[in-house]
Amino acid sequence: MDWKLDDGRPIWTQLAEQLTRQIVSGEYPPGSRLPSVRELAESAGVNPNTMQRALAQLEADGLAASNRTSGRMVTDDSVVIDARRRALAKKHISEYLAAMSQLGYTAEESAELLREGEK
Repeated sequence: MDWKLDDGRPIWTQLAEQLTRQIVSGEYPPGSRLPSVRELAESAGVNPNTMQRALAQLEADGLAASNRTSGRMVTDDSVVIDARRRALAKKHISEYLAAMSQLGYTAEESAELLREGEK
């Protein structure tokens, strides 16, 4: 994975967000085993403690669970994953509409521009 991290926000939150996107997009399917903390930390170039904090956030969000014998697993609850996916989509929509509003577009005009962009 190509980890994109910036200095403007805590690294662990950025890691948690990127892992969340991987889960909701199906890169890590429901019920699948996540790589170990050390594997993920190495691939991201961060301290394992930082990655552990990100994974703990995934657990708090209900997207992952620890299993002593088989490691950390993605939840197999599709309702939880779908709800998180929808919440992320709504956040992106709000950000888009706010940016378009600053350009003077209404929500309807912004939606029309999206439709035109699909063609």
